[in-house]
Amino acid sequence: MNANAIINIAKAELGLEEDDYRALLVRVTGQSSLRAMDERQKRAVLDELKRLGFRVKSKGKALPQSAKPYIRLIHALWASCHRLGVIENGSREALRAFCKRFVAHGDDGVAVDPDLLSYAQASPIIEALKKMEARGKAGGAG
Repeated sequence: MNANAIINIAKAELGLEEDDYRALLVRVTGQSSLRAMDERQKRAVLDELKRLGFRVKSKGKALPQSAKPYIRLIHALWASCHRLGVIENGSREALRAFCKRFVAHGDDGVAVDPDLLSYAQASPIIEALKKMEARGKAGGAG
């Protein structure tokens, strides 16, 4: 699904009126129309819509790749650890649970989405996954 479609879905799900939606576009990018925006600007709009409460839902399809390299690194390391057998369950739900241990351990009321982590929150997760990956490559999986 392309960025325009996702943004339009977010607009509808958040119940944004046309004037409010256009004001958001101008505030975030300086453009009042998606057609006038480049991909980077569309990602910025999508990030703002996520900040306002929109969540991308997947129906068996891959979610859009994050614009943040450290988020992509978490997903890549997680997949690598799963392929190496270090992680038994390679699902997104398992990754969320893993990240929660670092970000909100013991707080059952908090849901942790790895795609929304700050760099400071992501750094210890990345380091732990790198160590796990190294163990898997060394043959010490398990």
